[in-house]
Amino acid sequence: MFKALVMEQNNEGLANASIKELDDSALPDGNVTVAVEYSTVNYKDGLCLSPKGGGLVRNYPHVPGIDFAGTVEASDDARYKAGDKVVLTGWRVGEMHWGGYGQKARVNADWLVPLPEGISAKQAMAVGTAGFTSMLSVMALEDHGLKPSNGPVLVTGAAGGVGSVAVAILAHLGYEVAGVTGRPDTADYLTSLGATQIVAREELNETVKRPLEAETWAGCIDAVGGEMLARVLGQIKYGGSVAAVGLAGGAGLPATVIPFLLRGMNLLGIDSVMQPYDNRLRAWERIAKDLPMDKLEAMVTPATLTDLPQLGADILKGQVQGRIVVDVTA
Repeated sequence: MFKALVMEQNNEGLANASIKELDDSALPDGNVTVAVEYSTVNYKDGLCLSPKGGGLVRNYPHVPGIDFAGTVEASDDARYKAGDKVVLTGWRVGEMHWGGYGQKARVNADWLVPLPEGISAKQAMAVGTAGFTSMLSVMALEDHGLKPSNGPVLVTGAAGGVGSVAVAILAHLGYEVAGVTGRPDTADYLTSLGATQIVAREELNETVKRPLEAETWAGCIDAVGGEMLARVLGQIKYGGSVAAVGLAGGAGLPATVIPFLLRGMNLLGIDSVMQPYDNRLRAWERIAKDLPMDKLEAMVTPATLTDLPQLGADILKGQVQGRIVVDVTA
């Protein structure tokens, strides 16, 4: 038997979460069974934990949790054996497939990645999809020519999960980092992660008045979208790039093509869900090398399965700072 946070629908079609005892026969199909040690809370988890599943959950009962790390318990795939440490992010796990908010998970071996040397299961979940996405963004910007000498890099939604890890990675790599936040009380937090400039959300969160403004940022990791992204596009230096990773400020993009035509800039879409295996390995290897673990620890808020319904609601309201690490064994 194992414990899991299970979402079940009531007669009105709304889902409620409760902790239940399950046996292995309840697990979905898959060729690797993992004893889960830690999970985390991402924005998408907040959606899955909501009464209507955020439009992501198709079938109930359901165990959410889009990330997990732990130890292989049983495997029918030659790539993994009992005792191997693994991490999973993406692949619609926690949405269409039961996820990491339980003490066991059964998944397809293709979705797993070996836990890199030097990273514990707990640290891997301090990273999670948010940190993994941050590293993919840094890699994409570098692949398009970004280097520290080009100038400052802007990170929007900087106090959130993606933003916090992005600030820490960029600062560690020698970049001058400007963090955008709408919460003045997070300024000291962002500075501790390595930000050298704090930009108030109000300075950027307004309708574009001119398609081109002063060339200010060598690059940007944007978790907000909407009007803020449109505004940032007009402030990117010639040949620079923006890595778009989120839509906390809306899915629309009220912008013009002028920054692309006159400044040769790039808008890079970052997807973490369906990333190919080789690029996943590359990103996790970079995380192990380029994310300072002391800075990672400073971002972490610990939690257990019983905390998840409230944390899911909090993250949707923008009330979560940094990274939440869920000890599913507690």
